[in-house]
Amino acid sequence: MSVLKLLANNKKARRDYFFEELFEAGLVLTGTEIKSVRNGGINLRDSFARVENGEVWAYNMRISPYDKGNRYNTDPLRPKKLLLHKSEIRKLDAAISQKGLTLIPARAYLNHKGLVKLELAVARGKKLYDKRADIAQRDAERSMERSTKDRERW
Repeated sequence: MSVLKLLANNKKARRDYFFEELFEAGLVLTGTEIKSVRNGGINLRDSFARVENGEVWAYNMRISPYDKGNRYNTDPLRPKKLLLHKSEIRKLDAAISQKGLTLIPARAYLNHKGLVKLELAVARGKKLYDKRADIAQRDAERSMERSTKDRERW
């Protein structure tokens, strides 16, 4: 999947969850919301998604009000409907019915047609020791890169 323009990345989700499976979903937005999103006014921090009545909804996804939107601006935290195929919705519903799994928006981007897409992850929460192991692994990789760079200089 080639990402044309990354609008938002949920770094906190990558730190706090293991991503089991990823899905691409479209977003239903109003006119001023899409203008705000294209200007980078979207925040995925603390957002989540639910399957309700055969539809997927994203909650706590903040889209800042558009500067020139006046009365047409909507509530920044209103639930946003996500567009997925029925088979994907059934798969998501079955996955999150398992204990410990949840739906987390991983990132938002513009595709090659100029449409806003949301990458949804079926995620499992990390324990504290998992987070420590990830930090230790990252530090080890950085130190290995530094040592190889130092060798290349000599």
